[in-house]
Amino acid sequence: MIRVSNFSIDLNYSDDSIKNAVCKELRISKNAIEKLSIFKRSIDARKKNDIRFNLTVDVILNVNENKVIGKSRSNKANIVKPYEYKIPEHKPLNYRPVIIGFGPAGMFAGLILAKAGEKPIIIEQGSDVDTRNKDIENFIKTRKLKTNSNIQFGEGGAGTFSDGKLNTGTKDVRARNVLTEFYKHGAPEEILYNSKPHIGTDNLRIVVKNIRKDIINFGGEVRFNTKLTNIKTIGNVLHSIEVESNGNKEIIETKSLILAIGHSSRDTFKMLYDKGVYLEQKPFSIGARIEHLREDIDKSQFGTFAGNERLGSAPYKLSTHLSNGRGVYTFCMCPGGEVVTAASEENTICTNGMSEFARNKENSNSALLVGVSPNDFDSTHPLSGIELQRKIEHNAFVVAGSNYCAPVQKVGDFLESRFSKSFGSVKPSYQMGTTFAKLDDYLPEYITDSMRLGIVEMDKKLKGFANSDAILTGPETRSSSPVRITRDDNLESINIKGLYPCGEGAGYAGGIVSAAVDGIKCAEKILIKAK
Repeated sequence: MIRVSNFSIDLNYSDDSIKNAVCKELRISKNAIEKLSIFKRSIDARKKNDIRFNLTVDVILNVNENKVIGKSRSNKANIVKPYEYKIPEHKPLNYRPVIIGFGPAGMFAGLILAKAGEKPIIIEQGSDVDTRNKDIENFIKTRKLKTNSNIQFGEGGAGTFSDGKLNTGTKDVRARNVLTEFYKHGAPEEILYNSKPHIGTDNLRIVVKNIRKDIINFGGEVRFNTKLTNIKTIGNVLHSIEVESNGNKEIIETKSLILAIGHSSRDTFKMLYDKGVYLEQKPFSIGARIEHLREDIDKSQFGTFAGNERLGSAPYKLSTHLSNGRGVYTFCMCPGGEVVTAASEENTICTNGMSEFARNKENSNSALLVGVSPNDFDSTHPLSGIELQRKIEHNAFVVAGSNYCAPVQKVGDFLESRFSKSFGSVKPSYQMGTTFAKLDDYLPEYITDSMRLGIVEMDKKLKGFANSDAILTGPETRSSSPVRITRDDNLESINIKGLYPCGEGAGYAGGIVSAAVDGIKCAEKILIKAK
């Protein structure tokens, strides 16, 4: 197979125009092409009056491909071998591996172990995705929070109620397998080639159910509304775990436990600490959600091409390093999305962003975050970052009226340290209602000072980012875990063998794809260990 990389093409390209471009590059006729597919597609928006796509395509020819490469002398064409994920060779396990958490990390660890014939038991403290969706809707209507079934907990993890962004910085080849499995289980085909792929929360709800069904068909087991309450060891080796469901406790013996618990499993972190599992503080980020009108972001990014169906709603990714040493950046950008409630504890407020696949709602939003280090924590305790999160979330709850409304402030008022009194062109999308409040009343000064500087700097990179009518809804505290469950090169806990800290919650991933990849790697370690 020949891969022709990074050639520019008009936005309104057709299959025929792609073939023409490939034939010109390889100096062949169309008749020589047996099969052609897009491997990667990205937007080149450097020239606002001539926005184009950059394509990388895979071509299978019915002639000698090596000779074609030699004759074409193209510096964009190479012979490549199609990637296919293979489960490592291993001996059958004499026990059933257990996975805690059914987010991306736990889901893909379970899928690999199930396909390997090892019948994993997956424990998820939240509900299945359909029940979970009803619980979230009920919370919005009644303000009665289910602490084990919400935007943070339940089938698919926190990512299920997000934009479903699959772009990642990881270079691990397993990322291709993640995309392929998502596609096989119902995600749109374009995730296989878009440089910034997303599934959308509406599609994700279908995909995660299909993956669960596959795991069960391969002999695995998924237990919802079940919580890990204890781990038991002999010496420094895992022996068994205790789980609880509906008040009933059960002991499960196992030699391998993958801890894919997610970044909000605060009770589980405490239990692990009490049991002597080695944990350490970890940097994370704090800030708020910033909302603009989608059409304004689209025009700023795409100019006169804004609204083009093939471009869709415009994403952005901004960052700046301030003179005070803080980093400020945008994260989890949701074009045409909404700001959602992400509380998992009573009497707290935290926010997240969510988009459906169409990304066609009125506003676009992203997290506007400031880097926080352990030096900002109140103590050296491994869980002190969680206490910082909790304090901010409770303060925001109180400031906004103690009724799960979210505190909001217009960007122009925030920059001038004024109290907002009315909305302008941008209206908040947060469904549970909002209350005007100053970010300074619930966020630490080092966060708000940095956010002000960051907004001004980012406006230089994205025109209109500092629009005075843009809305800040806070707080955003759960972008990543403030705790790391330390592991060794074998991906096992450094002081308990058989315990595999995994994914975003354990401090080893930063999004859906990287978490899924980490789940695959932990599953592989279990299989290889048995070889």
